[in-house]
Amino acid sequence: VAGSSTPAFASPAGVPQQAASLRGAAAAADATRAAPGGIYEAALPLGLAGIGAAVLARRSTKNATRSVLASSVTVKAFENELGVQPPTGFWDPAGFCSDGDANEFYRRRCVEIKHGRVSMLACLGYIVPEYFKFPGYLSQTSGIKFADVGTGLSALLKVPAVGWIQWVFFCGYMELFACYQDPELIPGKLSSRFVVGLTTIKSNNLSGWVFGPFGVPNAPSIADPELRKKKLNAEIANGRLAMMAIIGMFFQDGLTGSAWGDWALYTDSPLRAYENEAGVQAPVGFWDPLGLSASGSNFDYKRRREVELKHGRVCMFATIGYIVPEYTRLPGALSPSYGVQFADVPNGLSALSKVPALGWCQIVAFAGLIELNVYNEQINGEPGNYGAGFLGIRSIGLMSPGFKDPETRKKKLNAELANGRLAMMATIGMFFQDGLTGSAWG
Repeated sequence: VAGSSTPAFASPAGVPQQAASLRGAAAAADATRAAPGGIYEAALPLGLAGIGAAVLARRSTKNATRSVLASSVTVKAFENELGVQPPTGFWDPAGFCSDGDANEFYRRRCVEIKHGRVSMLACLGYIVPEYFKFPGYLSQTSGIKFADVGTGLSALLKVPAVGWIQWVFFCGYMELFACYQDPELIPGKLSSRFVVGLTTIKSNNLSGWVFGPFGVPNAPSIADPELRKKKLNAEIANGRLAMMAIIGMFFQDGLTGSAWGDWALYTDSPLRAYENEAGVQAPVGFWDPLGLSASGSNFDYKRRREVELKHGRVCMFATIGYIVPEYTRLPGALSPSYGVQFADVPNGLSALSKVPALGWCQIVAFAGLIELNVYNEQINGEPGNYGAGFLGIRSIGLMSPGFKDPETRKKKLNAELANGRLAMMATIGMFFQDGLTGSAWG
């Protein structure tokens, strides 16, 4: 792969100068301490007292300052490295680079590039056998032909024991000798080395071959710095995509028998009990990334579905509650005893500060009444169905026959779930935007 002159670690601006000034101060202190009859011994008690007072006075802010400084230094140290690309920029959610260790960054970058390259080859290894296989024998002694070897994980069962040994030796040879990561070269810039015993022999003929673009030995690197940077960024991005892709292929292959297997082939899935439930809609189908339904418990599933419907309905009201006051408000007093008018109540989160204590008691009591006495019994064991009818109009004394057509009823229930999910996301977004900017539309 093409090399790069980009350094593996860029020191943050200002840190070396700061260290130099500290070293200068330390040297001056040493000189004072060494002077005969100097002021060091005389001022020692006063100095210790001053240091103690300063430590006590600044302890509350020191940790916060150190944390912010360390975070800033770490980002500046790595924000210009290869692989820092839009839309995420420098993205390290697990905090692996939070310590700012250049050696650790170098090691992890080498591992990332290596895994990405292996994963790109593995993805091709999944795809190519679907269209082409070598003729002849994979193992003549075992009588195994290439045509007999399946695609994907099933191929592992066809490899003889000697074949596994050959793989281990080949990978070890490539890792330690043929494609060795020289610590003096940038991450991913591989070269060959010749080792006798435990000693590396420097030789232009037997070692020191540096691999260029596409792994061609001693091929010249790309001359244009911008083009080289673009190609190296592309390699890292493609490697990251390939790592995700090969894991997906492994899972789909293991569950369905093929890397391109149909979901219908996963007959043992505990989720099959729920794939025809309301809310299973295109484009994601049955989507449970946290595996909350993996236990197959019908009780847990119905409880979570009821909670989902309840939260969705509340959030649809909350979303409307954010929008309507922008255009109209009720006339008169919200609390005559406190002299609070509806017109005095601001929109969004700031309205919470205007509600009197007695008002909060009323809100809690009303919510408890609805929860425990009004909507407390499900009809026919159906989550979220409290017999209130379409749009809940039976709760206010109006009759609602509901929907007789099963397909129409299913469509309406799916719409309610989808709108409730959207409202939950919208309400959280409004809360964050309101809290950060002072308005849900800020």
